[in-house]
Amino acid sequence: MATENKHVILTGDRPTGKLHIGHYVGSLKNRVKLQNSGKYDTYIMIADTQALTDNARDPEKIRKSLHQVALDYLAVGIDPKKTTILIQSGVRALTELTMYYLDLVTVSRLDRNPTVKHEIQEKHFGHSIPAGFLIYPVSQAADITAFKATLVPVGDDQEPMLEQCREIVRTFNRVYKKDVLVEPKGYFPPKGEGRIPGLDGNEKMSKSLGNCIYLSDDADTVQKKVMSMYTDPQHVKVSDPGHVEGNTVFTYLDIFDPDKEYVQKLKDEYRAGGLGDVKIKRHLNDVLEGILAPIRKRRAQYAANMDYVDQILKEGTAKANEVANKTLDEVRDAIGFNYFK
Repeated sequence: MATENKHVILTGDRPTGKLHIGHYVGSLKNRVKLQNSGKYDTYIMIADTQALTDNARDPEKIRKSLHQVALDYLAVGIDPKKTTILIQSGVRALTELTMYYLDLVTVSRLDRNPTVKHEIQEKHFGHSIPAGFLIYPVSQAADITAFKATLVPVGDDQEPMLEQCREIVRTFNRVYKKDVLVEPKGYFPPKGEGRIPGLDGNEKMSKSLGNCIYLSDDADTVQKKVMSMYTDPQHVKVSDPGHVEGNTVFTYLDIFDPDKEYVQKLKDEYRAGGLGDVKIKRHLNDVLEGILAPIRKRRAQYAANMDYVDQILKEGTAKANEVANKTLDEVRDAIGFNYFK
C-alpha cells in the first residue's frame, strides 16, 4: 500500500524494443531523481497491454522486449527496493477500470486527443485504426488512477493524455458522487529536453526510424553513431563558418554536457570557422560515454542473473495487484456494483 504522507508516482514504457537516450532525457533520469528523493511511492509499469494495441499480430515482439525494458530500468538506476516495477497485463484490475471509464468518455473526445492523432498519423493507420489504440488514453487513466498517482513523470508531449485522465477523474467523482479517484499532475523534463532529435536530424529520435542511440549500445556502436550524426551540410571545410542552430551535435551537447561554458566556447569557434565536425563529435562521444558507461556496466550485471530480474517483476506485479484491487473495490462501491458485499 502507499506509505502514509507520501505522494504516489506512476509511469512506464511500452515494451516494443530497447530504450534509448531520448527516453533517458525525457523521463528515466527524472524517475531516478524522484525515486531517490524518498518523498514518493513509485510504480513503474512495463505497459505490455498498451503495446498490444498496435502489435496484436506480433506479440512475440512484446515478449522479447519486456526483459530488455526491465534491464534498461535497472541499468539507469531504478532500484527495486525503492520502486515497484510491474507488468501491466499482470494487473487485471486495470482492464476492468478501463471498461468503466470508457462509458464516461465520448468517441469524439478520443478523436480530439492531439497526442493520439499525431501517433495515428505516424503509424499510417489510415482508416484501419485498432479500437484499442484509439482508447489507450482511457487505459492510461486506469493505470494512473489505480495507484492513485499524484505525479506522472512523462515527456512534454504527453500533457494531453494527462488532461484526459483528469477529465475522467472529475467526471467519475461527479457522476458517482464520491471522491474516489485522484487527479494527477505531470512532472516534465526541463524545457527543450523533453524530446531530442534523431541522429539524422529528424525532429524525433524513434526506434521505428532507426535514428537512436540505445542505452544498451556498446562503446564502439555509440562512437560510430556519433560520428555519423547530422551537423551543418554547408560546413564543408574546417575553415568554413558553421551553423550551430539545427546542428544535431550541438543540440546534444546542450542537453548532455554539464560544462555549459565549454559548449559555448565550441559554438563560438564553430561559428567563426576553424573548428571541424570531427572534433565536436569526439567531444560529444566522450560526454555520452561518461553517462552510458556506468549504465552499460549495471545492465550487464543484471543481465547475468535473469532469474533475479524475473523475481523483481513477479514481486512488483504482486504488490501492484494489492493496490489496484483496493481501488477497483472502491470504484465498484461507488458505482454500486459490489452487490453482495
